[in-house]
Amino acid sequence: MGSAASAAAPPPPPTAQPHMAAPPYGAGLAGILPPKPDGEEEGKKKEVEKVDYLNLPCPVPFEEIQREALMSLKPELFEGLRFDFTKGLNQKFSLSHSVFMGSLEVPSQSTETIKVPTSHYEFGANFIDPKLILVGRVMTDGRLNARVKCDLTDDLTLKINAQLTHEPHYSQGMFNFDYKGTDYRAQFQIGNNAFYGANYIQSVTPNLSMGTEIFWLGHQRKSGIGFASRYNSDKMVGTLQVASTGIVALSYVQKVSEKVSLASDFMYNHMSRDVTSSFGYDYMLRQCRLRGKFDSNGVVAAYLEERLNMGVNFLLSAEIDHSKKNYKFGFGMTVGE
Repeated sequence: MGSAASAAAPPPPPTAQPHMAAPPYGAGLAGILPPKPDGEEEGKKKEVEKVDYLNLPCPVPFEEIQREALMSLKPELFEGLRFDFTKGLNQKFSLSHSVFMGSLEVPSQSTETIKVPTSHYEFGANFIDPKLILVGRVMTDGRLNARVKCDLTDDLTLKINAQLTHEPHYSQGMFNFDYKGTDYRAQFQIGNNAFYGANYIQSVTPNLSMGTEIFWLGHQRKSGIGFASRYNSDKMVGTLQVASTGIVALSYVQKVSEKVSLASDFMYNHMSRDVTSSFGYDYMLRQCRLRGKFDSNGVVAAYLEERLNMGVNFLLSAEIDHSKKNYKFGFGMTVGE
């Protein structure tokens, strides 16, 4: 009985072991791996977030799809002397005076560039209101330029551009009706020489927008259709355009910092088999702005705007075409805001 009782008795309690705290990361494999950084968890949360396709941002206008690239690659270059003065009469109305003295290139069959000295004076009047903008320019050579922008409603805008000259068949006029939706834009155009055009651009994602355009030029019996896409983020903008006229254009802008951006573009013309690419930069300094470019044709250009004082800017422009031996240099000043 004693042996049976001793066999049935429960075993003695185990010897007390020294108390060890649980591993800080838990037991098992989790105790070996390091903790996940907070940034990784936040990144996964962002990936989980769904895109609200019913509340996409409104895209840029179709004709401004390459506006960031054009700022660097297409500066307002000029040759000679330029002086602009703007005087504000009140908060909405202002007058402007412009003087230009330089040279004008004359087309010729030879490879050499022929330049003819020229000069002109331009008088302008501006009326700027939150819903109405009127701009007019009259030059000594008889040309008249007018521009009107009127907000008919909060979403519908009328734009009128006109250029009148004393030379026959050189006057132009264009009416644009722009409609701005919540996540799309549409435009209809009517111009002289029986020109009709329309374009539409739609936001597909918060960063991607796609659009198309069509036009008909009745005077020349020509028509065309084009497609475009634009992808933009906080640091870059990329665009692609393809047209039935044989044009393929790409552009890319990289924002290096708040003051520096780099741009490049590529253009291919299927009809003429021409290929052109260019690279540009846009550098914002404390008192000046420097823009420049160079392209595959050997053309190098730079444009400098320096702020001397409040409302006084100094301009320097330079363009060198090594293949054609064409050199253009200009300087100027703008006074007034």
